[in-house]
Amino acid sequence: MGMIGGGKDAFIGAIHRHAANLDSSIELVCGALSINPEIAIDSAQALFLPAERSYLTYQEMLQKESDLPADQRMDFVTIVTPNFAHFAPAMLALEKGFHVVIEKPITFTADEAKQLKEKVEETGLLLLLTHTYSGYPMVKQARQMVQGGELGKIRKIWVEYPQGWLSQLTEREGNAQAAWRTDPKRSGKSGCMGDIGTHAAHLAEYISGLKITYLCAHLSTMVDGRALDDDGNVLLKFEGGASGVLMASQVAAGEENALKIRLYGEKGGLEWAQQEPNTLVVKWLDKPTQIYRAGTGYKNILSSYALHNSRTPGGHPEGYLEAFGNLYRNFALTLAARIDGTTPSPEALDYPSVDEGIRGMAFIDNVVKSHLSEQKWTAFEV
Repeated sequence: MGMIGGGKDAFIGAIHRHAANLDSSIELVCGALSINPEIAIDSAQALFLPAERSYLTYQEMLQKESDLPADQRMDFVTIVTPNFAHFAPAMLALEKGFHVVIEKPITFTADEAKQLKEKVEETGLLLLLTHTYSGYPMVKQARQMVQGGELGKIRKIWVEYPQGWLSQLTEREGNAQAAWRTDPKRSGKSGCMGDIGTHAAHLAEYISGLKITYLCAHLSTMVDGRALDDDGNVLLKFEGGASGVLMASQVAAGEENALKIRLYGEKGGLEWAQQEPNTLVVKWLDKPTQIYRAGTGYKNILSSYALHNSRTPGGHPEGYLEAFGNLYRNFALTLAARIDGTTPSPEALDYPSVDEGIRGMAFIDNVVKSHLSEQKWTAFEV
């Protein structure tokens, strides 16, 4: 793989590299790691990239890589730039024939996301959108149980994502991550909901298999002087009549990354929390609560999707990096199958792509539209 962004002054780039390297099936071979030439060169040297494949711009990288023989050029590119700098490199990569991995939200605007989908469909290339939390084994298990009808018709979904790291105006105190995430010119029309609310919405749709059809949103900017929302609440309606509540906040002082979902059907419910990711609590209407655990290898209980995405024996915690790694592994297995002319397994094909990216952008647009509207409910338009 090649990488655009993610130099030594960045956070998420290192996470992507660790995740891609977990299975030793992906090699970082080139990069345009920063718009700052000095940082780009230093970062490439620190990662032992050859000088001739350490690029100063993504345009140079994509052109020169495409000029290399097929057996020498990169197979795909990972884009880990801020939101406003996703679309152009992704489009150029697809035009040059490269598969794409991209951070969420997929683009800066919904229109860009739709253009990206058209290009993916035109080229037939693969795209992975790194909605990390869908890579956890117990999230996979929850989805399979719902799809298998074990809970009956879904009636209620609660999903929450509280963080506390923006409880103060740190974007004015040298916090680079806070600075771009709270800047409308770089982050987009929403702060908190665009950053982590999209994760919560994706998790609700992924596990339930139901699309949001209507929403009623209220956004707040709690910290004086901040340009974008840092807190929000959304009422949801789903296909099939299920109702839901989504809460996201980055001013929940003391919270870390407390993503949690509860989902209830006619026969029972599920509960999963990102800070205790190996555990899935299954609650039944007519029998005792059960605790499902990742890594146990219970083939007659856990789904093939949960087992496929489990890496360590029971009792050995699997966390954020492993979930991220599962997305990369499934993408790599799918890409390798294409290269080899074989058919990837259904488990390997289970990763977020451009359609989830479009729904994420639509979620942002519809939440902001609902917040600004005097109308109670807003139809979810894509």
